[in-house]
Amino acid sequence: MLRLLVVSLMVVTVGTPLELHADESSPSSKNERPKPGGDGSIVVSGDQRQWHKLTLSMSGPQADELDNDPNPFTDYRFTVRFTHESGSPAYTVPGYFAADGDAANTGATSGTTWRAHLSPDKPGRWSYATSMRRGKNVAINSSAKSMELPAYAKRGQFTIAPTDKTGRDFRAKGRLEYVGKHYQRFAGNGEYFLKAGPDAPETLLATIDFDGTRANKGQVPLKRWAPHVKDWRPGDPTWKDGKGKGLLGAINYLAAKGCNTISFLPYNAGGDGDNVWPFVSRDDKFHYDCSKLAQWQIVFDHANNRGMHLHFKLQETEMDDNRHGKNSRTKSTPTALDDGRLGPERKLYLRELIARFAHELALVWNIGEENTQTPAEQRDMIRYLHDTDPYRHNIAIHTFPNQQDKVYPPLLGSKSLLTGASLQNNWNAAHQRTLKWVRESARANRPWVVCNDEQGPAAHGVPPDRGYRGHDGLAGEKKTYDLHDIRKLTLWGTLMAGGAGVEYYFGYKLPENDLLLEDFRSRDQTWDYCRVALAFFKDHAIPFWEMTSADALIGNSKSTNSRFCFAKPGELYLVYFPTVESTKLDLSDAAGTFTVRWFDPRHGGPLATGSVTEVTGGKAVSLGTPPSAPKEDWLAVLRRQ
Repeated sequence: MLRLLVVSLMVVTVGTPLELHADESSPSSKNERPKPGGDGSIVVSGDQRQWHKLTLSMSGPQADELDNDPNPFTDYRFTVRFTHESGSPAYTVPGYFAADGDAANTGATSGTTWRAHLSPDKPGRWSYATSMRRGKNVAINSSAKSMELPAYAKRGQFTIAPTDKTGRDFRAKGRLEYVGKHYQRFAGNGEYFLKAGPDAPETLLATIDFDGTRANKGQVPLKRWAPHVKDWRPGDPTWKDGKGKGLLGAINYLAAKGCNTISFLPYNAGGDGDNVWPFVSRDDKFHYDCSKLAQWQIVFDHANNRGMHLHFKLQETEMDDNRHGKNSRTKSTPTALDDGRLGPERKLYLRELIARFAHELALVWNIGEENTQTPAEQRDMIRYLHDTDPYRHNIAIHTFPNQQDKVYPPLLGSKSLLTGASLQNNWNAAHQRTLKWVRESARANRPWVVCNDEQGPAAHGVPPDRGYRGHDGLAGEKKTYDLHDIRKLTLWGTLMAGGAGVEYYFGYKLPENDLLLEDFRSRDQTWDYCRVALAFFKDHAIPFWEMTSADALIGNSKSTNSRFCFAKPGELYLVYFPTVESTKLDLSDAAGTFTVRWFDPRHGGPLATGSVTEVTGGKAVSLGTPPSAPKEDWLAVLRRQ
């Protein structure tokens, strides 16, 4: 149950209705006066526990979404400083205009509620200090001429108890953090993270239940998520008397299947879908839709509470204004934010998303799907995300397969703030391409979190299950691969290269594709294979964050798709066979005796015994054969006794 706490401790100013008078120190003109506002009172709401979402709401200046003089999104800078009693951590959190405070249900466009969110790291007493500045564009330019509004400078305290969550709920694990390795780690329980789930549909937020959402292309209708309404459960959230059940149910389905990530575009105007934007209207980039964004927040909160990581793909190639690519334009794209540069439109877009959603415990800011901005533009955007996000979430970039060698190298290095690479490759190139960027980033002293997030060919990607709507389960122009090949060379190929996980793209020629998908059951068996893979690493205590690719030890120095080796040398070796064949593992530099067991990537379960049960180091050893089905894929697990 949501608990509300009206905080009055340590309030240093008395809240009074605000009325400013323009003078020589004011940035306002004589004809510009703010409307009377709220009294500055503060309400702290939410379950006051470690890692749970906490919301500070202030009764502040009266505003409307469409106001221009002043604009509530650009001309007020609301921030809250949250500090633990020990002094660490302390976060300066950007706040936002929230209309009447219940816009998700009321659809309100105006009000006096201003908000900031915290997901507190530690139990104990926390303090807050609010600040409200007013001035032209002060929200996106901290050096802009502005004035502090003293009626809205408040201080107070609240107490946080330990979390009471368990299991896959991220509130049981803490915030997912970049820790200078190829894998992220949860700050609460120290668990390292591998992801698996859908990359599609990129139009996930093009849902009819969200306010102000419309289809701009007739061939890409809004989603109702009808197949997943049955997956919604009593007690799950909704808005406006029951809206959202289909999408929330879809998240429940994926979580129940063992997936732990979803992906989406929060802005695709001018792109393939052209049906998602956070603004009050498609082309108004300076006024944000309070009720729509509050509804998005309900979905994102529910996802994190169900253990689903959030992949924010912040723009796509059609509207990042690739003036410098091979398809460069003589005119900028109207939907591109600031013609691709870091200007007021882009800054506001990023600040609003951070203010409303950065409290989520597990997310990545991907600066662009198939990104073609210049290196300078990319670095500027990365820097702004890094400096504005108080929680320093992972920042990644995605680009075309044939442009990786152009786009990624300028962003490598210890001085770079980029922490992740989101790879797009053909399904059977995952191992080599993942391994390349894992190694290149490590050599540059800034290890990236490298994931395989989109699989070619674009027309097909990951196929549906055999029999889904009569489909034969085959993909490719000549029907050359199926979901088993995806399991072998995309999923396990990525994981055995040191990749941090996969997200699956559904090609535009297949049922339930990247734009039109509303039924995740189209890939039900594929999600089973994802669950089996993730469970292997957890259930068998595999320290993957301490392991590296060692294909040369099994005679595969070129890292082809014949077989893969992933090792913590001298202690643990994983050898994956897409099809089992006789091979030897070079243990010349390893001393001691190693047990040999086999894992079934198709069905999971306990490790099994094959024809060889143990080997001795100091030489090349034969692994023998698995317990059954030698023509299928198997994983040999060698652990030093």
